[in-house]
Amino acid sequence: MAGHSKWANIKHRKARQDASRGKVWTKVIREITVAAKDGPDPNDNPRLRLALEKANAANMPKDTIKRAIEKGSGTGETGQLEEIVFEGYGPGGVAILVETMTDNRNRTVSDVRHAFSKFGGNLGTDGSVSYLFKKLGLIHINKEFSEEKLMEVVIESGAIDITNEEDFFEVTTEPTDFNKIIDIFKQNEIKYLNAELTLRAETLVSLDNEMSEKVFNIMEFMDDLDDVQEVHTNAEFPDNFEAKD
Repeated sequence: MAGHSKWANIKHRKARQDASRGKVWTKVIREITVAAKDGPDPNDNPRLRLALEKANAANMPKDTIKRAIEKGSGTGETGQLEEIVFEGYGPGGVAILVETMTDNRNRTVSDVRHAFSKFGGNLGTDGSVSYLFKKLGLIHINKEFSEEKLMEVVIESGAIDITNEEDFFEVTTEPTDFNKIIDIFKQNEIKYLNAELTLRAETLVSLDNEMSEKVFNIMEFMDDLDDVQEVHTNAEFPDNFEAKD
């Protein structure tokens, strides 16, 4: 599965760069705002709790976090954010699923449609590729942490699996166990680089380096769109693939 994790490794490095520029704040603010619609108390709202974890990891000011919660829960300034998922196909017939949050549906539809067509892909209909993906919890652990100790905790926690990736250890969980395992890691003083509920393809499409470059380009372009929160694919990049800067 190493090739499948190539995009995860690239996204992880990219997120660090975005965080250093403050670029990640926009996505996290949207996430907090939408999550807060289900209530402003993170103890009763797991999705908000996760969004707040991301905000703290990105060193977001408390006032900014507070405004986002108030906006989403209806106790502050109002503003409508809508979640829209786009499904389609990229170069080589790979599946691409794009999760967005927007206050302007027409703008977002136009931007995503343009991205698909610009890179030789096609925007599909609802359900055309979503059935290929499964929801999972992912937790990335710094490689400075003891692998032996981590393995013990992972086995005891009931997580699905742990893999040794290029930049981190990746722990996968069932969505229903995600928050419980996060708490177990905290109790064992295991600091994580990233923790999220995400989608992962169950069936992969192997690519050569030339096609990988084309797919990577559309994925990166999509990921940089203002309204896009997450981009997923069933592409399996070769282990030796290196994206061009």
